[in-house]
Amino acid sequence: MSATAVNERLAALTAAGTSIWLDQLSRGLIETGELARMVEQDSLQGVTSNPAIFEKSIGHADYDEDIQRLVTEGKSAGETYRALALQDVQAACDVLRPVYDRTDGFDGYVSWEVDPDLAHDTERTITQAREYWQAVDRPNLMIKIPATEAGIPAIEQAIYDGLNVNVTLLFAVEAYEAVMEAYIKGLERRQAEGLALDRHSVASFFVSRVDTEVDKRLEAAGNSELQGRAGLANARAAYAAYQRIFEGERFAALREAGAPVQRPLWASTGVKNPAYPATLYVWGLVAPNTVNTMPMATLEAARAEGGVAGATGAEDPSADLAALADAGIDLEDVTDKLLRDGIDAFVTPMENLLARIEAKRAEIAA
Repeated sequence: MSATAVNERLAALTAAGTSIWLDQLSRGLIETGELARMVEQDSLQGVTSNPAIFEKSIGHADYDEDIQRLVTEGKSAGETYRALALQDVQAACDVLRPVYDRTDGFDGYVSWEVDPDLAHDTERTITQAREYWQAVDRPNLMIKIPATEAGIPAIEQAIYDGLNVNVTLLFAVEAYEAVMEAYIKGLERRQAEGLALDRHSVASFFVSRVDTEVDKRLEAAGNSELQGRAGLANARAAYAAYQRIFEGERFAALREAGAPVQRPLWASTGVKNPAYPATLYVWGLVAPNTVNTMPMATLEAARAEGGVAGATGAEDPSADLAALADAGIDLEDVTDKLLRDGIDAFVTPMENLLARIEAKRAEIAA
């Protein structure tokens, strides 16, 4: 393949209806031109970020000069984080803007997450979502809001306000149904007031974490036969719910008015078990109107191996779900635990990130 050629595997994945997003964002990725290269050659159509991603990137020397300036200006660690993240998100939005324009707003998004400690506070989530939206000032921004009980009304309000929303921390199909309803209600409120319906949303359904938890329970029960099947089955059940809602009567009036669907996004698609193929959650979840946000290592693996074998994400998961239930796996209990753990796991990187910034500030001040 020549230096300027488009990767055929990734192009085929895009053509099959699964948009490729990168689960990584850093200044170096932008300033070296690597992000732009991936857009051109790897069919990259979006970028997601979270505190864990920024924690890894902001520790690099690329940020030292800006941190020094912000220290001089008397900014706190939290203010410093938001200033650094804002610059990266804006720059990434600009790199992805041609994709956004070319696809009429279907793709080309960069996601920025509200602070994890707001997961149980509806009003503060809405306030920060609006602040981030106004600060970035790019039409191809998506605000990430968790699918907690407090997050659901915040999602509806953010859509009504005209923000694009990436719903995160989805594990259970039942929770996804509530998220779809919030999205539709937000659009219906806009439609009732004659507002534009060209707002976009994705619902980030976590995949590999389901297998990690279920596999642990199966191993404890002495059952290895079903390991590695729960993540795909749960995601496929989510896709079936997507089809039922967005291809059915509930969304019909909005669909006829030109409103976009809320696409399922497969998150946490890097395998946690090294015994599984690195692209298990890529080629196993191909389907129209989906997004796969991949860690860099997973995207590189998909670039080099495997390929599209039909709409695998639309396959019927009933047999696998029944087998797991017969084996004693309570998927509702699994997903409830993963949501609780996920919220805690999102708070810790933010705390670590702020601590890292404080250390950098002290080092620079000295």
